[in-house]
Amino acid sequence: MSATTNTNTSTSKKNKPNLLFVFPDQWRKQAVGFRNEDEVMTPVIDRFAQESLAVNNAISCFPLCSPNRSVMLTGRYPLSTGVTSNCKLGLDVKMNDDERTIGNILKEEGYQTGYIGKWHLDLPEQCSDPEPASGARHWDAYIPPGPRRFGFDYWYSYNAYDRHMAPHYWRDTPQMTEPGEWSTKHETDVAIDFIKNRNQEQPFCLYVSWNPPHQPFEQVPDSYKEMYADRQVTFRPNVQGEGTAQAEQHLRNYFAAVTATDDQFARLLQTLEDEGLADDTIVVLTSDHGEMMGSHGWLEHKNIWYEESIGVPFLLRYPGKIQPGADNCLLNSSDLVPTLLGLMDIPVPDRVQGTDLSSVLLGKGDSRPESAFICHYPGGLEEHRKAAEQGLNVNAFGWRGVRTERYTYVAKRSFGDAALQRLLYDNEQDPYQQHPVRFEACPLEGPAVQLEQQLKGWLEKLEDPFVLE
Repeated sequence: MSATTNTNTSTSKKNKPNLLFVFPDQWRKQAVGFRNEDEVMTPVIDRFAQESLAVNNAISCFPLCSPNRSVMLTGRYPLSTGVTSNCKLGLDVKMNDDERTIGNILKEEGYQTGYIGKWHLDLPEQCSDPEPASGARHWDAYIPPGPRRFGFDYWYSYNAYDRHMAPHYWRDTPQMTEPGEWSTKHETDVAIDFIKNRNQEQPFCLYVSWNPPHQPFEQVPDSYKEMYADRQVTFRPNVQGEGTAQAEQHLRNYFAAVTATDDQFARLLQTLEDEGLADDTIVVLTSDHGEMMGSHGWLEHKNIWYEESIGVPFLLRYPGKIQPGADNCLLNSSDLVPTLLGLMDIPVPDRVQGTDLSSVLLGKGDSRPESAFICHYPGGLEEHRKAAEQGLNVNAFGWRGVRTERYTYVAKRSFGDAALQRLLYDNEQDPYQQHPVRFEACPLEGPAVQLEQQLKGWLEKLEDPFVLE
């Protein structure tokens, strides 16, 4: 197979960098060797970190697959993209037709654009057809060539399907491809083929979306599971209650999947070297959200404000432009598109809501975000029906918050409950977030006063109906 080419050659490869954006699903920032937190082996990523800028405060704005993917690709927040829950059966949730992703933007700039792996931004086909011709079932969908691919011409993807050892994909017809091997390895093969068969007269933009280490955690090649089978693994101090059993059951396999991912990332880096592209390619390695793995007794893996859920690795290598090192800048999901466009000297569209932090990453700017907005919106049809029956706005509950370099501040309201609870975490003094300060009313003193104002500012900016009373 070969990379689909774009006939628009207004952008010369000589003055525009390539972009390789790699994001394993559900990979928390603690689960990488060089951070010395989780006991996971990632030798290749550790070496890559020495050549890259590591952003220590990279944040998943909405730590759930579909919503945050929409933010990562558009630079716009979930209320704007229309993705306020996972795209799944029983919900009428998909990315708005009029959204423009980085794929659309770079295609117009003359880039070859490609997307490989998990998409999870469209309606499952079975929402409208019980027996789709593509064979898609449950949350899955074949997305045909056209506007719903949002500017990505080369396509080797699926919507959502969690059988890592027996994956399937679609290209440009409803004919399903079933390679019969571990998804991450196979998708890496396809990505390497794309790079080797690129149009060498054009720059490329390639997004590679690996599903592991997302559950099912046991679906990883045995050779990697054996690496952790007899190892003593220390749980994070906040793993408690029922979460202990979850960590005991899954943590080793989770680490095995991360180590297996490390090997596949090595193959991508080697391909760039072999093709003479390493110096001309921006490489980003990050994730859509983290993984709780029993922390705080939370069993839903993500979709909560704790660091294990909202914190993601973020490594960016741009030889000759970005100095290797580490930075504590707050980098939210919404900032990815404008920041990458800034690094590529491409204008940022006005409708983008995130911030271009390229000058900060380049070491040329001191203007840094004071806070990053984090959120959870209820999205189930049943919740919408109940809200309508009770005259409630469905978006007025859930939780919203801000994350600063030091603090996490969250306001939460349960469905049908007018009471609002506020929680303040000092992540410097309490790094495992075990001792929040609770407020039953608007705070009147201390750091929470400023954080409350920052949260109000975000809600106003995003026209979020959540009310701080």
